Amino acid sequence: MTAMLPLPTKRDEAWRYADLKALEAVWPKLDGPEKIAVAAGESASRQISVLPIIDGVGIVDLDVTIGDGANFALHVLAVAADYGRIQVKVTLGKGAHFELGGAILGSGTQTLEIVTETIHAEPNATSNQVVRSVLAGKATGSFLGKINVARDAQKTDAAQSVKAMLLDRTATANAKPELEIFADDVKCAHGATVGELDKQALFYMASRGLPPELAQKLMLQAFIADAFVSMDDDVAREAIESKALEVLEHLS
Repeated sequence: MTAMLPLPTKRDEAWRYADLKALEAVWPKLDGPEKIAVAAGESASRQISVLPIIDGVGIVDLDVTIGDGANFALHVLAVAADYGRIQVKVTLGKGAHFELGGAILGSGTQTLEIVTETIHAEPNATSNQVVRSVLAGKATGSFLGKINVARDAQKTDAAQSVKAMLLDRTATANAKPELEIFADDVKCAHGATVGELDKQALFYMASRGLPPELAQKLMLQAFIADAFVSMDDDVAREAIESKALEVLEHLS
């Protein structure tokens, strides 16, 4: 994304849920995507818990190339912006792996989204994406995830798991997993659900003496933790989970 490019429109599928009015004011100030290259056989990771805010808008745009046999893990929080967008394009080499864990936590009239394009260009590569959303007020949270499997990318194994929790009926969750597969020996799966807190579970916890506020907090904490369970670095996982819990305190 640069000032040389025209402003996206709703006709562009990747921007169909975006707050284009908020984006318009900052569009000329945005740089192009940050390029990340993971060399063959190497492992790298990245955590994003704070969006770079300009006039209430926070945009992260990554273009990642993962070399043969390499691994890249990305864990992100979409929070604290009137309009926030984390956009990731990933191209995997032979036998490479991409791991994404993301959480969208919104309230008020926030519009927050995670948008991914995962390109399996070579055989034997794997990818796994786990996104959890908790939305309150009139917030909108969206995940759009496109997986492209090239004709020669046999033995691809790709998965997406998207779940959203609505704390208020006025909140909106959008989930659009998409598969485009040209190879014939692949394993690709995706699942998306939108729901509310389990009232029976809340009642059970209350019957065991837990105050309703604490019961809800624990359930949301466990729900969001799914997005970060794949992190190997305990310190980094605790840091991003602590940030998520801090935001959840204000949502619930």
